[in-house]
Amino acid sequence: MRNVLPQVSAALQDVYDPCCREKGISVVDMGLLHTAAQDDSGAVRVELLLTSGWCPFASKVLLEVEDRIAAIPGVTESEVEIVWDTAWTTDRMSEAARRKLRFLPDPAQVTSRDDYLAAHPAPMSILSSGGPS
Repeated sequence: MRNVLPQVSAALQDVYDPCCREKGISVVDMGLLHTAAQDDSGAVRVELLLTSGWCPFASKVLLEVEDRIAAIPGVTESEVEIVWDTAWTTDRMSEAARRKLRFLPDPAQVTSRDDYLAAHPAPMSILSSGGPS
């Protein structure tokens, strides 16, 4: 197997994470591209991560990624799979994606999820507070 991550990354730079399309953040910048390898026959196998296992757009992303990979010169076949045993985390994001999504904390600041949430409570919503007074 040959590592084709650079070629695959370049081909996917304008395939956007559906939830970040308005921010112009690609699946590569979101850190969704896990592995990419090509065998001697030219078949490419790519593994993607999802930001959430509940992503309603997973099949759309898979099809778009598969189409882009198939268009790479020298690729005879493309296979794209979701990796379920590795969690996506914000430290996989590029610096460009981080700047576009400034509301996300630097992963180095979150040594304990519970401690971070306790120090940064979410604002009360109208629904949870029983409505406006």
